[in-house]
Amino acid sequence: MLQDSNDKNIDKNLKLMAISAVVLLILFVYTLYKSSSIIQGSSYYIGIIFLFVLLFLALFLKFKQDKIKAFLNRNKKENSVFENELSKSKAKISTDDLNSNIQAVTSNVTFKDIAGIKEIKEELEEIVDFLNDPKKYLKYGVKLPKGVLLVGPPGVGKTLIARAVAGEADVPFFYQSGASFVHIYVGMGAKKVRELFAKAKQSAPAIIFIDEIDAVGKMRSGKSNDERESTLNELLTQMDGFDGDSGVIVIAATNKIEVLDDALLRAGRFDRRVHVGLPNIEDRKRILELYLSGKNHEINIEKLVNETAGFSSAALATLINEALLNMIKSNRKILDNDDIEVAKNKLEFGKKQLKILDDKQKEILAIYQASKAFISKTKVALFDESVQKLNPTFPSYNELCENIRRDLSGFIGVEVIKKEKFAINSEDLESAEKTANEIVKKYKMANSVDELLTNIKNDLRTELSSNIEEINRLKEIMLKNEVISLENL
Repeated sequence: MLQDSNDKNIDKNLKLMAISAVVLLILFVYTLYKSSSIIQGSSYYIGIIFLFVLLFLALFLKFKQDKIKAFLNRNKKENSVFENELSKSKAKISTDDLNSNIQAVTSNVTFKDIAGIKEIKEELEEIVDFLNDPKKYLKYGVKLPKGVLLVGPPGVGKTLIARAVAGEADVPFFYQSGASFVHIYVGMGAKKVRELFAKAKQSAPAIIFIDEIDAVGKMRSGKSNDERESTLNELLTQMDGFDGDSGVIVIAATNKIEVLDDALLRAGRFDRRVHVGLPNIEDRKRILELYLSGKNHEINIEKLVNETAGFSSAALATLINEALLNMIKSNRKILDNDDIEVAKNKLEFGKKQLKILDDKQKEILAIYQASKAFISKTKVALFDESVQKLNPTFPSYNELCENIRRDLSGFIGVEVIKKEKFAINSEDLESAEKTANEIVKKYKMANSVDELLTNIKNDLRTELSSNIEEINRLKEIMLKNEVISLENL
């Protein structure tokens, strides 16, 4: 009905345009005929040429009116897709779920406020573009991931990144921590999840951000039906209940992806995972320049960058803040290296988990990671906690052994070059032993875990001993750039 009405309006407008052009042309010719004796100049003739052009345009549009109708109707259909999806989504929202105190905030953080993380910004920019201009994607039937999982150690800026996405897209931002869903009363957490999604759908396009999602998203044991599991079930249900074109994007953050329930990580929920690591040497330089911008200082930034290996972006912010506090306490107006040293000592002794490395410790870690890069032939950063593994659906014996080699290569590399064993990353050892146990006990591919691990270690010693110069070359690259890329291998 609506389309027929639009077609009739187009026909009517084209007819009126043609009739108007004809009438004006006749009147103009008549005026020329009656007043030809007093007409001087070319303006009258320009006018009649214009009317002829107008008449020709009207006839041309009339001839092409079927194509014009199709074009206008297609555009109208594309423009209404997003609005229709939003209205359908909002129509399903329960009134009770809207009666909550959950409120959206408007983020004033943008990507300009975050230094470094260039690759992560590029990956998230398409989400921002989708929220800004959904019609560009919907006309091709493209749907963005429902969920984006930010994975990384504490203090690397996961929450700030989510706020920056909301700020860039200029959409409402709904923030909740995973712990806020956990209640002592059964059903309250699930109710809060429903209320959160109801509010977001009502405000769509919008972003839901769940910080520390592992507090509510841990693997279900199947032996109980407690409050946390009912809350997780509701979260899974809600993420299934909206489409990728609903205008709602769920972003979550965790530093313990290994404890999350498999149902959360499957396709259709948190489809995309973005790994946010500790800042490398270039990232730290940009972060320090950002934090020191507009402040009077006499700090050698290049030197400070090399001295803060292992610092997260939050630790760097705390470092500068503590240094400024010491400057104020000393009644000075210029920040200098003495303030930085005082701040570093506070961080080193006040927070034991912070990796503050001297040159010797940094070299050991560089050898460890360089050995892993040499064996795996993959990109490795200085503070990567693990290395990329082979992950086929049906792994072979050699592929499983290759994963063990990648886990153990760092330890063996340090042992070969330093002639001594060092305790560096226990998680790599645990991963190697876990894979060996699977080979022996689960898949029955070998007879002994100890024998299997010993053989792999001996093979690694032989290979790495024959390539010490190459390992040292990669070590120097790691010390300089804090990352070994594929071009360096």
